[in-house]
This record gives sequence, structure tokens and C-alpha cells, in this order.
Amino acid sequence: MILVMKQNATEENIKKIIETVHSCGLKTHLSTGESLTIIGVIGDKKKLLEKNPGLFPGVERIIQVSESYKLANKKFKAEPSVYDIDGVKIGGDNFCMIAGPCAIESKEQILEAAQCVKKAGANILRGGAYKPRTSPYSFQGLEEKGLEYMKEAGEKTGLKIVSEVTSIEALNTAKDYVDILQIGARNMQNFELLKAAGKADIPVILKRGLCATIDEWLNAAEYIMSEGNERVILCERGIRTFETSTRNTLDISAVPVLKSKTHLPVIIDPSHASGVREYIAPLSRAAVAAGSDGLIIEVHPHPECALSDGAQSLNPTDFENLCAELKPFISLMGRK
Repeated sequence: MILVMKQNATEENIKKIIETVHSCGLKTHLSTGESLTIIGVIGDKKKLLEKNPGLFPGVERIIQVSESYKLANKKFKAEPSVYDIDGVKIGGDNFCMIAGPCAIESKEQILEAAQCVKKAGANILRGGAYKPRTSPYSFQGLEEKGLEYMKEAGEKTGLKIVSEVTSIEALNTAKDYVDILQIGARNMQNFELLKAAGKADIPVILKRGLCATIDEWLNAAEYIMSEGNERVILCERGIRTFETSTRNTLDISAVPVLKSKTHLPVIIDPSHASGVREYIAPLSRAAVAAGSDGLIIEVHPHPECALSDGAQSLNPTDFENLCAELKPFISLMGRK
């Protein structure tokens, strides 16, 4: 339930409402915009309505929220969320470029990758230290040692860093190294991991599950936000369909759908969506045109030697060309 305040509502009106809601054992979420102040009520609203059947002083109208996700809901916060991560902004009119190898393979490899993507225009370095691979015999990652290498590469280049966590133990280790946590598609509904991420004071990229609906995805984000961490970034990385020409099927329509449902930033991963490096550039252009808030792209100094996902990784030259090609598209969409 949402209480929309009148423009002339006083601070005392708002304070009194919040106190009353809390006295009913419910939670509140206050959102203040330039011309609109709303109070989101989370919990069994019947308790509040029984206690206060009429409108509170200062309330213009009450809006019922039928969706099960509340904090992620655009009705709770009409303005797009923008996260400032030590000067790197995600959301709003900002377009972020995240790039790096699928897996951290060595100290030299991640540093070379960081230097390449920084030169091309990326502002966030990605790299996997914990790798949830389909085959148990595939490279599983360097774990904490990889995070150490990545942090050093980030410090040397000035890039912020993001890495995927696959367990609560990995999360507790990674949060001391990275600027952003990533929860991958296979863990989108790992609710204990989501709740642990919600208790961490660090932004989270939440990838869409292989077969998840958009509402299921938003409810997964709600798990994180309900624990106190509201800095969630949604990442569309393709869903599983009957098509075999690509690794997954990029659901480009997810961007406008999400923009109508949530205030959270939305980025796209064309690398995992396609699995084919030749398709990354056109899918990236489509992502910009659809209104996404950024891209996360796999870039390896030497894709032919990559221990993971070499076929969908760009080399430094191709990535630099792609960044240059995307600039007018990003500007045309009013992004910077």
C-alpha cells in the first residue's frame, strides 16, 4: 500500500503516519521527489486500515499495490534509482560500461585486461573468481587469490570491480575486495544467498535466471532489498528457449517492461545472451536503443587462449572499436 502525500503535507504529518504504521508492526519506505512524497507500507495492511479506516491528515490518496514486490516497485519510487559508487554512477542518465574476462586466470592476465578495457572507455572491471560451470571438470576459478589479483588491477587502473559470488562463504570473502557483488543466473533464486547480499553494504548486480519470468526476477531483487540493501542492478543475460543458434535468447523487451515496473537500473549482458562474439556489437546497439543503463561485456586479452568463454569474448581491439561505435548511440539516447 502507498500513501501519496499532499503537496502541503507537513513534516509532522509524515512523522505521525510513520509512527502509526510502525505501531501496527508494519514497515515504511519514504520516497521524496521534487513534487511528490510517498510512504510505502510493507506488511499486512489490514492492521493499519482497521486502526485508521479513513485518510491520515496530509494524505491525498491511497494506492493499493497488487504486486508481491514492493521496494523494487516503481509505485513505491517513481524516479529512477541512481547509484554513485565512488564517482561511477549507474542509472538515471548515466550509461555504464562493465568489461573484463569471464574468469580471472592470473595476475598478469587480469591486469592486462583491466588496462585494455580502461583504455577503451570502460569504468568497471568484471572478472570471475568463483565459476559455477556446467561441467565439474571445467575451470572453477582462482577464488580468493583471484580476487586479490583483481583488486590490485582495479587499484592500478582506477577501475571499480565486480565479481560473481556463488555462496554465502564466497560473498563474505568477496565483499572485502570488490565494489559490486554479482549474483549469477543460476543463483537468482538462491534465497539464502540473496538475503546475505541484502545484509551486505555493497551494490549487487542480479542476473535474470535462465527460465525466470520478469516478476520472479523482481521478487528475487525484493529479497535483497527487504534485508536493507536497496542498491540492486538488474542484468538481462538471455533466457533459455528452443532456439539453438545462440547460447541463450536475449529478451530485449525486458528493458522497457522493467522500466515500466521498477525504478532499479537495468543493464544487458550481450556476451552470455549470444555466446558468439560476432553478435555482441549488434546486440549492444539494440541494448542502448532499448533504454538500458549499461552493458557488461566479456573481454579477454587473448580470447583464443581463454580458460572460459573464449568464443564469446572480444579482444581488446574489437572492444575498443565497439566502445567508439556506441558513443553516438549513447548520446542519441540522452545518456553520458
